[in-house]
Amino acid sequence: MESKQYLHPLHQIAQTPTHKLLLKQWLKEEELILNRISLKETQLDSTRQQITQLYCLFFLFHSTALLLLFSAAAAGTTTAHLCKRSWVPSLCSLLFSLGFIWAIRYKNDVECHVEKMLEREKEDSSLLAKCVEELKKKGVEFDLLKEVDALRRAKSLRVESKPVRKWSGRDFVTLFFFTVSCLVLGLTRVILCS
Repeated sequence: MESKQYLHPLHQIAQTPTHKLLLKQWLKEEELILNRISLKETQLDSTRQQITQLYCLFFLFHSTALLLLFSAAAAGTTTAHLCKRSWVPSLCSLLFSLGFIWAIRYKNDVECHVEKMLEREKEDSSLLAKCVEELKKKGVEFDLLKEVDALRRAKSLRVESKPVRKWSGRDFVTLFFFTVSCLVLGLTRVILCS
């Protein structure tokens, strides 16, 4: 019995089937969590890339529309006729702008959700890593019931606080795009009626 006390904790774990099984299980779970973290980071990068593409498409659409309207107004057709029909490009511009704003807002919410899930996975990973280190450090002295119960309790007692929603950078982006859309509507009217 005394020879077991002088063994390194990893040797003790190797000789005890329950501790050995628990260590293998936790190491496998740790690997799975790291894979999920990698996947969430990839999703986050993909979502951010899609948001950037939406920004570019928004400005590309409006610049192309304004360029076409300006060239049509400069072509020499009567201004009264163009001014009378200015509601058609204005309506199209407004509908496309609202569609882009909705898509940008939706992708921003997806990004926020993925960030929260990534944060949760990282917390799980750090909690599990602490338990694995504790098992490796203590060896046979590691109390399976107490420690595993503590891990389960820590996971189940995790409370997500929902702070009061305040204006964020994402809200200012939405407001900016709405303002740009209103300016484009005004420019459409000015180009066609002047």
